[in-house]
Amino acid sequence: MSLEKNADGGAGRPAPGRVEDVRRGNLVRVLASLAQARTDPDPHPTRADLAARTGLTKASVSSLVAELVDAGLVAESGATRDGERGRPGVGLELSTRRGVVGMEINVDYISAGLLDLGGTLRILRTLERGNRGQSPESVMALLAGLVSDVAAEASAAGIVILGGGLAVPGLVDSASGTVASAPNLHWHAVALQLDRLLPDAPFGTVLHNEANCAALGELWYGHGLDFQDYLFVSGEVGVGGGLVIGSELFAGPHGQAGEVGHMVVEPSGPDCSCGGHGCLETFAGQEAIFSEAGIPAGTASVRLARLGEQLASGDMAAITAVARAGHYLGIAAASTARMMNLSAVVLGGHFTQMGPWIAPAVVQSLADYAPGVVSPARVAVSELGQSAALLGAAGSSLRAVLAAPFSLTPAG
Repeated sequence: MSLEKNADGGAGRPAPGRVEDVRRGNLVRVLASLAQARTDPDPHPTRADLAARTGLTKASVSSLVAELVDAGLVAESGATRDGERGRPGVGLELSTRRGVVGMEINVDYISAGLLDLGGTLRILRTLERGNRGQSPESVMALLAGLVSDVAAEASAAGIVILGGGLAVPGLVDSASGTVASAPNLHWHAVALQLDRLLPDAPFGTVLHNEANCAALGELWYGHGLDFQDYLFVSGEVGVGGGLVIGSELFAGPHGQAGEVGHMVVEPSGPDCSCGGHGCLETFAGQEAIFSEAGIPAGTASVRLARLGEQLASGDMAAITAVARAGHYLGIAAASTARMMNLSAVVLGGHFTQMGPWIAPAVVQSLADYAPGVVSPARVAVSELGQSAALLGAAGSSLRAVLAAPFSLTPAG
């Protein structure tokens, strides 16, 4: 801790600003330790456990925990044993009475869900609707209604909402809340009125790219527990991607890294919504697969169900369409793995429903174009389904809360 000098040059009292900085940093350390403990055999450490984990004194931990309990971020979970002369201790956990909202706007649906600070998805609401070509104002109004329903249910359960994250399938500027380009929605240079979604939440709502959110959801709640470096490929109407390196999302200097959906996999291929042609999306996007499989027009959920039925029944048109998508997906993954030195690929979004049929084609394509780079055992299918992006958006908000708890404490 730095000390101010008296007029005669001697050391005086600690600089007030520095003392506050230390307190804030220690609040974050205690919360980080509690968050990490969630995956431990004993997920409810005592104050003494936290002191040992953080290197802080027991008195300091007790004071910090008292602040966090008063702020509603930490709760006592019952008596345990702290191992010191058999005296009982009280277990602690991140409060399930505080939460964040994850939201997603996609081409065929909007969704909103509540994630409590313990990492449990408590509420999930989805509304299927066609958003392509719809005005941002109308879509945001519907989303606000869905969020309002989630907030009302949270309030009835005694849960206070602290913030939220919104995932959109396109290039976004999180700082300004602007969608720079979302070709499949037909949105370009759109500033979203995010403050209308959670007007009373102290941490507000932050805009994110859908594929990056899905990659983060996978990192925190899925195969990220097994893989440290991987390409996450999110299949929806379009195809998105996220890069995870060293268990951290790599978004690039402008937040646009990992856009595998618009990687050229066939130079003479068909035109793409991005203005180019031969992109992965034109071979592995939903419309490309449905068209190749001969599935008639309809809602995405109905068409996906029909595709699943045809695959399960051994329909060759469906099997060929999915294998073709997997072939081109493998080409994109091979190039990405070589460029970024990645050793795993995770398939998410609609690819999860095609897993048994598309994964072998991806494995074969990787073996053909990048032999030895990604082993078959490291091509995985996500188990998060359609909720991956929403979980990532909510998880980003949750981590923002844990990184700045001092804004909610009495001295903050």
